[in-house]
Amino acid sequence: MSRINTNVSSLTAQRVLGQNNQSLGTSLERLSTGLRISRGKDDPAGLIASENLRSEKAAIGAAISNSQRADQVVNIAEGGLQEISSLLTELQGLLTTSANGAGLAESEKEANQLQIDSILQTIDRVAGATSFQGTKLLNGNFDYQVNAVNAGVTDIEVRGAKFNGATQVVDTIVTASAQKAGYYLSIGTSGGIDLSESGNQFTFEISGSLGNRELQFDSGATVINMAAAINAVSDVTGVEAVASGTGIMLSSAEFGSNEFVGIKIIDDASIMTVQTGAAIVDMTADDFDTPDASSTTDFDADAASNGLRDVGQDIAGTINGLLATGRGKTLSVNSDFLDVKFSTTDTAAQTLGAIGGTAGAFTITGGGADFQLAADVNIAGKVSIGIGDISSRKLGNSTLGFLDDLASGKAFNVVDGENIDTAQDIVSAAIDKVSSTRGRLGAFQKNVVGATIRSLGVALENTTAAESVIRDTDFAAETASLTRSQILVQASTNILSIANSQPQQVLALLG
Repeated sequence: MSRINTNVSSLTAQRVLGQNNQSLGTSLERLSTGLRISRGKDDPAGLIASENLRSEKAAIGAAISNSQRADQVVNIAEGGLQEISSLLTELQGLLTTSANGAGLAESEKEANQLQIDSILQTIDRVAGATSFQGTKLLNGNFDYQVNAVNAGVTDIEVRGAKFNGATQVVDTIVTASAQKAGYYLSIGTSGGIDLSESGNQFTFEISGSLGNRELQFDSGATVINMAAAINAVSDVTGVEAVASGTGIMLSSAEFGSNEFVGIKIIDDASIMTVQTGAAIVDMTADDFDTPDASSTTDFDADAASNGLRDVGQDIAGTINGLLATGRGKTLSVNSDFLDVKFSTTDTAAQTLGAIGGTAGAFTITGGGADFQLAADVNIAGKVSIGIGDISSRKLGNSTLGFLDDLASGKAFNVVDGENIDTAQDIVSAAIDKVSSTRGRLGAFQKNVVGATIRSLGVALENTTAAESVIRDTDFAAETASLTRSQILVQASTNILSIANSQPQQVLALLG
C-alpha cells in the first residue's frame, strides 16, 4: 500500500471490531438478564410467540386461583351441610322416640317437641349463617330462579345451567308414560261373595314393594269390604285397592319400575263355581286403570296359585334434546350445559308429548354459582352449580310436606301424636335432599375442581416450558458465544493496531 489518505485495512478492522463488540455486548446482556429476547429486534417472531405464551400463562394462573377459590367456597358450604345432616339424624331419632305413645308421658312429648323446634330453628340459623366473604351459601342465594312453570311440573331442582341469553327454556317431551303396577281382581259380584258350597275361606296373598300380607274372606264379604281390608295393610305392602263394579282395582301406591303388585291365590274356595266371571284381569299396557278383558287368569289356574306379578313403568322423555333419565314420575338430565331434575303430575306423566307445548315446562331466569375454571373466558370454560335453599321450609317435597310442618302448632307436631309416620317420611326426604346436595358438591370438588386444578397445573408447566425455550438464555451456548466474542474482540483490536501502523511504512520510500 502506497496511499495514506485512506486506510482501507483500518476501516475493515474497525468494522469487524464493532461487530465483535456488538456480539460481545449481546452475550453479556443475555447472560446478565437470563433472557435471549429482551426487545423486538432480538427475535421478532420469537417475541410475538413468547408474549402470547406469557398471556396464556397469566390466564392459566388466574384459572388455577379461581379453581382453588371455588374449592374453598364448596368447603364452607359442605361444613354447614354436614351440621344440618347431623341435626336431621337427631330429629329422626326424636320422631321414633315420640311414636312410642304408650310409653311416654305428655311432658316427655312436649320436651321432645321443644327439641324438634330447637333443631328446626338451628337448621334455619345454620342455613342463614353459612357464608363466604359475606355471601350466603345455603339460603337459596345460589339457587336458580325459574318462572313460567307449567302446571304439570312440580319439585323443580336446577342443579346447574349455562346459557348465553337472559333465560333458558326447558323443553320436555314425554315419550313413555309413567304407570303404576296393578291388576283387576274380578269377583263376579258387587254383593257378598257366596262360598256356601265349599265351606272354605277365599284366601289370597297381596305383595308389593314394601312387603306382603295374606288375607282371608268368608261368605258375605263384599268388594268394598275386601278393598278396605287390603287398604288396611297398604302401609306394609305398598298396594292400594279401590272397589270398582264387580271387582277390586289393585295398584301400587307409587309409579315406576321399582313398584310391583303381586297376587297369589292360596285357596280359591271353589268361588268360580258360584261367582261367574271371577278371575285376575291384567291392565292395559298404556293405562294401569283400565282392565284388559282379553287377558285373564282364572283363580284355579296354575299361574294364579304360583303367583302373578305386574311391574310399574318409569316415565321416559327428552329434555332440551337430551335423553332424560326417568324414575317413577321424575325426569332428570345431567350435561355440561344443563343439570335439572323435576317431578310431574299424574296427568302430565301419562300424557305423551311436550309438557307446556311451545312454552316449555319452565324457564330458568338466572341464579346459580358461576366459576371461571378455564383460561379462555367463554361459556365452555365456565362451570355453574346450583345450591338450593336448605332452610326448614324448603326441605321435603310438595307431596309429603316440608320440615317446618313439624314445628309446634303445625300439622305434624309430635305432641298431638298424629301423622308421625308422615313426619318421619318428611325428615327422610329432607335427609335425602341434604345428602344428595353434599354428594353433588363433593363430586364437583373431586371431579371438576380437583381435576381442573391438576390439568391447569400441567398446562401451566408446559406453557412455561415452551415460553422458556423461546425467550430464556441458553447459558451453555451463550457462554461459548461470549468466549468466542471476547477472543474476536481482542484479535480485532490487535489487527486494528497493526492496520493503523501500516501507513507508516510509506516513510521508507522517502529515504
